[in-house]
Amino acid sequence: RFSVKTLLEKYTSDPIDDSSEEFVNFAAILEQILSHRFKAPERSPWVPAGPVSWFSSDGQRGFWDYIRLACSKVPNNCVSSIENMENISTSRAKGRAWIRVALMEKRMSEYISTALRDTRTTRRFYDDGAIMLREESTVLTGMLIGLSAIDFSFCLKGEVMDGKTPVVIDYTPYLKFTQSYDYLSEEEERGSVESSTSEDSSPEHPYLPLVTDEDSWYNKWRKMEQKFRIVYAQK
Repeated sequence: RFSVKTLLEKYTSDPIDDSSEEFVNFAAILEQILSHRFKAPERSPWVPAGPVSWFSSDGQRGFWDYIRLACSKVPNNCVSSIENMENISTSRAKGRAWIRVALMEKRMSEYISTALRDTRTTRRFYDDGAIMLREESTVLTGMLIGLSAIDFSFCLKGEVMDGKTPVVIDYTPYLKFTQSYDYLSEEEERGSVESSTSEDSSPEHPYLPLVTDEDSWYNKWRKMEQKFRIVYAQK
């Protein structure tokens, strides 16, 4: 949610590309969500060694294997175009290319919602407890609709697309959103309480910051980071 908000705030009139820190973070988070508790393919003991049918030709496991099947029914989809890209061969690289193409097409929400409706395929690729099998996934599609208001422009080449670059999420920008949200909520509550008191009772300091010392803010950051780490450790 916060990564989408940062993208919307970042966008002005110029298209967002791979140089945008906000996009890099968003792409990393989306990649982690799509990879959360992703199943390793089960091989039948009667099948000889070699790639499994729904596995990528490069033998790697990745969310692209799920997307290319679950999104195949999306009208005028980009799946075949990405499959045929000469400079992109690995499953991870194709998955990253798809994220960028879907954003440029302004159809990311459509792709994800279509994939989630194919519950049979989704359960085939994800273990129990995966984000894609939880209620949060439907909330995700709603949030992604807002990205259709942004113009994206990407070059589908370079180190980011080779599939070797690890995804790293920077949580720092989202802590600002959390603090801002909590601060506003407390201000609204304070205003409600103050309005119920007598008119001549006015607080000496009506606008006190939510976080008054470094330790409490650090502890809040640590708790949030720990929550994210627990989720991603379940992969």
